[in-house]
Amino acid sequence: MIVNNSLEENNLIAKEYKELLKISYQSLSKDDRKLIRLAFNTSVDAHKNQRRKSGEPYVFHPIAVAKIVASKIGLDAICIASALLHDVIEDTEYDAKRIEKLFGKTICKIVVGLTKISKLKKEKDVSLQAENFRKMLLTLNDDVRVILIKIADRLHNMQTLDAMSVEKQIKIASETLYIYAPIAHRIGLYDVKSELEDLGLKYTEPEIFNDIKSKIEQTKVEQDKYIRNFSRRINEKLKKENLNFKISGRPKSIYSIKDKILKKNISFEEIYDKFAIRIVYNSDKETEKFIAWKIYSIITDYYTPNPLRLRDWITSPRSNGYEALHITVVGPSSKWVEVQIRSERMHEIAEKGYAAHFMYKQGKQNENGLEDWLNRLQEVLENSDTSALDFVEDFKLNLYSTEIFVFTPEGDLKSLPKGSSALDFAFSIHTELGLKTRGIKVNGKIVPLSHKLKSGDQIEIIKSENTKPSSSWLDYVKTSRAKSKIRTALKEEKKLLAEDGKEILRRKLKQLKIKFEEKTVNDLGNYFNLKTSLDLFYRVGIGKIDNIALKNFAASYNNRFINFFKKRLTTKKEINHLENEVRSNFDQIVFGNEESKLDFSIAKCCNPIPGDDVFGFVTINEGIKIHKQDCPNSISLQSKFSYRILKSKWIDSGQEEFVSIINISGIDNLGIVNEITKLISNSLNINMQKMNFETDENTFTGRIVFKVKTKNILNKLIQRLKKINGIEKVIRE
Repeated sequence: MIVNNSLEENNLIAKEYKELLKISYQSLSKDDRKLIRLAFNTSVDAHKNQRRKSGEPYVFHPIAVAKIVASKIGLDAICIASALLHDVIEDTEYDAKRIEKLFGKTICKIVVGLTKISKLKKEKDVSLQAENFRKMLLTLNDDVRVILIKIADRLHNMQTLDAMSVEKQIKIASETLYIYAPIAHRIGLYDVKSELEDLGLKYTEPEIFNDIKSKIEQTKVEQDKYIRNFSRRINEKLKKENLNFKISGRPKSIYSIKDKILKKNISFEEIYDKFAIRIVYNSDKETEKFIAWKIYSIITDYYTPNPLRLRDWITSPRSNGYEALHITVVGPSSKWVEVQIRSERMHEIAEKGYAAHFMYKQGKQNENGLEDWLNRLQEVLENSDTSALDFVEDFKLNLYSTEIFVFTPEGDLKSLPKGSSALDFAFSIHTELGLKTRGIKVNGKIVPLSHKLKSGDQIEIIKSENTKPSSSWLDYVKTSRAKSKIRTALKEEKKLLAEDGKEILRRKLKQLKIKFEEKTVNDLGNYFNLKTSLDLFYRVGIGKIDNIALKNFAASYNNRFINFFKKRLTTKKEINHLENEVRSNFDQIVFGNEESKLDFSIAKCCNPIPGDDVFGFVTINEGIKIHKQDCPNSISLQSKFSYRILKSKWIDSGQEEFVSIINISGIDNLGIVNEITKLISNSLNINMQKMNFETDENTFTGRIVFKVKTKNILNKLIQRLKKINGIEKVIRE
């Protein structure tokens, strides 16, 4: 229903709607027409009070976009309906729920995707925004139809740009040349691409545009005469061969001529190929290649070809589906002329894009054909390692294949390396936010911190002041920023624990009647094979070095023979320390995802040292051998015997965490669960993994899984839990 407009405007809107149905590239069923009619009525109603800058009713815009989608791109009823609705959610009282109720999930998803693009903040630096925008369009893979409709939207905006201010004209036109024209080219929408480029040039460099346009118009008569002269003899010969064909001239786009003038540093007059001659012939699929080369043979009988300028895109089509035979010959008056030879099918693909390959004269197969094409584009967007490498590289510009683009809850766009986790995202926003991350929502759902992100995800960080990073976080992140910040935080925590450990050690040594001084600390470090006093204090602080270990040290401390022996060892260790300054505190190797401890030996071919990236190799007779990742034998072993490779890494045994499980039972007091979780969260060196509580009348049972560094810390936690009012039993599994 058309409302709130003058009778004349209503008639024009109705006329546009009828034309939309008429020009659709696909045959529309009764249901298709019903769907488009509903979308049209909804769009008219939603935009009834809106007008464009030009003063015309706003609904003319979505109708025009739908016409481009229907005719120039050749999409189906779903896309035509989506185009009619593309501004409804953003600009009107209609929300996503209402659109989904009226049109279903598919159309709603497309319209929401288009709205998401439109909502990107525009006030940022234009060039930066354009860069992000371009990348996002190339990686936003929820539905490739979003990109196609967005291109149609941009084309109509460019066609009606006159009503905008000069400043906006330049901004929109620049963005079009930078983002939309290249994408249209890569999808195979050559007509759309050329029009976008010419319109972009019209507003960014109006003087150049008008100058070239004027010169083309001035030389048109001369060009038409030349084309007739060139075609005369070929025309006759092709007719004798009983071929059904059409010869025409095609002027090069204004933008491509400008590009050639700049690149080759020549004048307009010096460009020899300002137009191309196109021969489009009728044939079936089986004979079209044979006929193309037959036409080539006839042309070269009359005109000398340039063999270096032969392009056979019939035998090897372009990655975006383009097929044709291009030759350059010396024509009349010794001028170079490009000739494009295409079948009608190839011509459709060249004009309408790759969709035409599936849809051209296929009758009932139209819908399936379109689906095939959309699936192909979708597959390309999602899988960078697909076998169609050429197509992938062309479409995705390969520049951005190592990046993903995600949204903050406010709609800001963030770029991250491919393979980044949700925790990487938190650190990319702010260090403090990363360190205080308690949980993460991706697209509204809670996910683990290690969850791998993909382009188009919207991420929300849940923070807690009580949260502290653990060493396991280092396995969750990919970015150097996140790793660096986590390591720094762990070091700070280590320093705090080391301070406590220092005081504990001072008291313990006093009890053992050993003087706390620098020499004693050094002797303790050598005894426990530690490099620094910080490592010593830290291990005492977390209980790794307990009373028994200190008593054993004290027993050996007064033994002169052992003392002398220790001195000899110390000297040797000092030398080794100087030789291996780059070594970290890594002193243990663990295997697999479970970080199991297994017997191993060091491979002599590469001699890995603590801190090296390593892998384990299961030998036949010598157990597990540890190799460096860049070992000379690495590639051979990992390719030939992948089933015998064990994931391995060096760890600092002082930082190691062990999985522990405790069962709790007692009386179900109000707030007792909160008290338990608060106690565990505020306890240092405890990383809670899972928690489950059940109540039965006035009693409760609970099971808690967490990671802890030492048994000493675990015992302390159990004692503290037992002191909570209502808890009767705390048992370790």
